[in-house]
Amino acid sequence: MKEGIHPKIDDITIRCTCGAEIKTSSTLCKDFTIELCSHCHPFFTGKQRLVDSTGRVERFQKRLEKSQAAKKAGAQQ
Repeated sequence: MKEGIHPKIDDITIRCTCGAEIKTSSTLCKDFTIELCSHCHPFFTGKQRLVDSTGRVERFQKRLEKSQAAKKAGAQQ
């Protein structure tokens, strides 16, 4: 093997929002956090889970409430 052409590989820890920790090796050389892992992903667990990416679920629920309120107000007139 040639010297100095290969990237540095270091041990890192990947943390999931569910609390699971995965130890692996990577050229990234720093720990990071993920939203879904094999411990909490619906495909592997068989359980449905809402994954909220930057408040999308809350924004949708607010829009839904507004539209339902507007329908009720229109029906009362």
